[in-house]
Amino acid sequence: MNLSKRRTGLVCHELYMWHDTGNFAGPMPFGNPVQPDVHAENPETKRRFRNLLEVAGMNEHLHHIKPRMATEAEVLKFHTVEHLENVKQISADTGGDAGFFTPAGRGSYEIAMLSVGGVLAALEAILKGEVDNAYALVRPPGHHAIAGEGMGFCIFGNAALAGMHAFDNFGLQRIAYVDWDVHHGNGTQSAFYDDPRALTISIHQDNCFPPDSGYTHENGEGLGQGYNLNIPMPPGSGVGAYEAAFDQVILPALDAFKPELIIVPSGFDAGAYDPLGRMQMHSDGYRSLTQKLLSAADRHCGGKLLMTHEGGYNSWTVPFFGLAVMETLSGISSGTEDPFLPMHAGLGGQDLQPHQQAAIDAAKPLLANIR
Repeated sequence: MNLSKRRTGLVCHELYMWHDTGNFAGPMPFGNPVQPDVHAENPETKRRFRNLLEVAGMNEHLHHIKPRMATEAEVLKFHTVEHLENVKQISADTGGDAGFFTPAGRGSYEIAMLSVGGVLAALEAILKGEVDNAYALVRPPGHHAIAGEGMGFCIFGNAALAGMHAFDNFGLQRIAYVDWDVHHGNGTQSAFYDDPRALTISIHQDNCFPPDSGYTHENGEGLGQGYNLNIPMPPGSGVGAYEAAFDQVILPALDAFKPELIIVPSGFDAGAYDPLGRMQMHSDGYRSLTQKLLSAADRHCGGKLLMTHEGGYNSWTVPFFGLAVMETLSGISSGTEDPFLPMHAGLGGQDLQPHQQAAIDAAKPLLANIR
């Protein structure tokens, strides 16, 4: 195993795995005729990701960052008092509804505050120069949460709050978000929709979740006009389509904006065979996209790159996607092969298709609005 080329931080905590999303059938509440099962956003993919890092020998080469509890004042930079108090109340009781498709269990408030705090701790480690980049393997996720409620399994806006923390406490003026979760990063978009200090980019499956969200015409408003880019991709898009979208739209957008920090809401549900997406990404694809983002971070912000864990619901494959990202962030090869890669790479349609290029072309005019 080679010595690390970069100081890569990792945030994780067993309490993240204790967030209880209940006996849903995937994303759907149970009840006749829906038989109880396991919620799609359960601990298993995250726990197996963490476990593979240990088994592959990566842990000893990572800088482990201790998460902290976020304060109410930090969370209220984005969220309303009513939302925070609702989560606090249902968490103190027996659990309940924290928003649209967002169940929370007993104790979920404290875990969600630790999730926000874990992302903030990773951010602080980067901006204080303690690490070069970091991955916050936190739960519950955050990129769908809006100011007044949770949404899509997300209670508080982890990544959005990290950007606000950087603006308010570290004096940053330009932060770029690149959300590669298969679902539109609507919450992060809403947090900065009129703020030109944040460039929010989301590449996602067209009209997957939330409903009627994530279109190219959603381009910001007021002073933020031009600083929100959505790239809705057709179902079935593979590595060729994602790499083309990065090369033709996302990287030119970052080069035009010249961020001081890049934040990546990192969902692995664009991976092949994910139950909540219909894309065809694989571990080498995530490795390629991570390298592209690292190169952009090197060009513009001294390598400062923060990834926050979002979706990804196939417990077999997500750990290998995550390992590929961590190897790339750190510059270390664990020597662990992804046994699913030949199956994923061999799927038909991995190369860029004409209709996928058309979707990318539709987003290119948005580049002219970035100043």
